[in-house]
Amino acid sequence: MIKVAIVIGSTRPGRNGEGVARWVHDLATRRDDAVFEIVDLRDYDLPHLDEPMPPAMGQYEHPHTMAWAEKIASFDAYVFVTPEYNRSISGALKNAIDFLHAEWANKAAGFVGYGSVGGTRAVEHLRLVLGELQIAVVSSQVALTLAADFEHFSVVRPASHQAGRLTAMLDQLIPWAGAMKALRSEAVPAS
Repeated sequence: MIKVAIVIGSTRPGRNGEGVARWVHDLATRRDDAVFEIVDLRDYDLPHLDEPMPPAMGQYEHPHTMAWAEKIASFDAYVFVTPEYNRSISGALKNAIDFLHAEWANKAAGFVGYGSVGGTRAVEHLRLVLGELQIAVVSSQVALTLAADFEHFSVVRPASHQAGRLTAMLDQLIPWAGAMKALRSEAVPAS
């Protein structure tokens, strides 16, 4: 079974990401082609990148990095729930991504952005970052706007069409995750 992490990409107090992730999880768990788990960056308390070796070396020293690596490695795909901060992703999300390398490779990702313009600019930046890590990103995405998909800009109330957009994104993500999983299982270990 395909395992998908729904990653909450913000650690800010009062963030909307937690509600968005619950909405994604509630709809996603109605499917029978994958299992879904919310992964909250807050639960990992990652400091600013503090590993002495580059992540590509895979030589992690700190317990927080090892716990984060173990969690991320356990998934086949990711749905990044990302706010848009200053036309990009949050520093906390970028930092969490930068902690690891091999754990991300040859997996798939989809996006649920939120913000004044649906988090679209943050998603575009995230696509570039993930491409460098060999994550296959799907084209369909969800863009929740603060004015139309939130009550009082803070309570998640997606417009009715957003469920269809989420389904379309997951319909692309799950098969890609399966294809990438097959690729990972066929990979020949480096000697």
